[in-house]
Amino acid sequence: MPLLTRRNLLKASAVAGAYGAGMAIAGRFGLAEAAPEPRVLTARKTEAQIVDAAPTRDIMTWGDDGLPPVLRMPRGKPYAARLTNSLDEPTTIHWHGLRIDNKMDGVPFMTQPYVYTGDNFDYLFTPPDAGTFWYHPHCNTLTQMGHGMTGVLVIEDPSDPVFDAEVVLNLRDWRLGGDGQFIAPFRPRDAAKAGTYGTVRTANWHQEPKYDAPAGGLIRLRIAVTDVTRVFQMKMEGADATVIAVDGNPVPKRFPLDLVQIGPGQRLDLAVRMPDSEGAVAALEDIRGTTPKVIASLRATGQSLKRNIGDLGALAENPVPKADLSSAETIPLVLSATAENAAVDSICGTLGYSFWAINKVPWPGDTPDPTAPLAELKLGKSYVFNLENVTPHAHPIHLHGMSFTVISSSTREVMPLVSDTYLIQPDEKVQLAFVADNPGDWMLHCHIIEHQKTGMTSYLRVV
Repeated sequence: MPLLTRRNLLKASAVAGAYGAGMAIAGRFGLAEAAPEPRVLTARKTEAQIVDAAPTRDIMTWGDDGLPPVLRMPRGKPYAARLTNSLDEPTTIHWHGLRIDNKMDGVPFMTQPYVYTGDNFDYLFTPPDAGTFWYHPHCNTLTQMGHGMTGVLVIEDPSDPVFDAEVVLNLRDWRLGGDGQFIAPFRPRDAAKAGTYGTVRTANWHQEPKYDAPAGGLIRLRIAVTDVTRVFQMKMEGADATVIAVDGNPVPKRFPLDLVQIGPGQRLDLAVRMPDSEGAVAALEDIRGTTPKVIASLRATGQSLKRNIGDLGALAENPVPKADLSSAETIPLVLSATAENAAVDSICGTLGYSFWAINKVPWPGDTPDPTAPLAELKLGKSYVFNLENVTPHAHPIHLHGMSFTVISSSTREVMPLVSDTYLIQPDEKVQLAFVADNPGDWMLHCHIIEHQKTGMTSYLRVV
């Protein structure tokens, strides 16, 4: 009789869940409902022309067209995706920012088994929130994400205001040498600091791409930072750009894009009012660092539509439960460096180092027997993270399966944004309130992947 370890139990239950998924949906999103035909996502290797020198080999993606597809799905409707693994290593899919059932979260041996070479796994969920999200593996992440496996999710709401056009930007770096081929994904001395930056910067796998948009029109610009390291500080030159949503959720009050900073894992929705003159260019720039960098450009075409950004209707709020601050329990989370030598044995790739910790515990995040959870939470109860960054580097902290509201910061005035990822600055203390409304084990980690893989990872248990 096989040993009933946590791994075997999870594998058995996840496999049962995967093969049962084709029958019906049930659970927290209501009555059972017949599943739709699955979108097949084949994890495979390919090559792509990222730089002029030569096509880059050993790119990893889903499907046949290079850049991972933008997956569109309606809010509140069942969605099915079948992952078929044609890579020569295991993989999974995590649906970043989606508040879905735990068994669909894509974390190997925490919520599902590996999807081995030649195997399939059926994901079936109903997205409760509209907005811009993304998807990526949660297995050998620095390699698989670094080699291309990051795609954008657009959850649509028919009540959204009408735009004249929409542009989706998937922002990511590549670690390529002069011959256009992959070089070492990280340097230990950089992993112990802000992270190892890529050598080639792209939007939708192109350097400084240009897109046509109606002159004088209103453009919805959906931006996802899917890079493993880079923090952006964005501004728009040549057009008015207004922030309408952050991390998939409408902002309480719209504000101009003026040096907005977002990190890996975060998303930004902008309403861009295009210039009236045909041929005029609006450039999205990253000014973080010493030299401004054009990310992508929009070129005005045709006669001006003379739209007014003030006429744009509001985005509907997502049904994220609001925490009761009067009864909320606090959870301290201290982000720090570590000198401990944590276990580096990993089921899904290891960097071989421990540089970071949460509450003094460094955990690489994908071990077969994870450390105890940071906290065990009561289903339906309100909580507040007292998150403190005692390091000299920024950390985009991402919570799986639930969303929080930003309450306060020790260093700046904050808006009560609803989010799943918070970019905490050096020496900042912040309060994030949430309702533990989704049962299961949920990861909490830095989305600078080198930080995640060298200790800045943990998880919460909701029961």
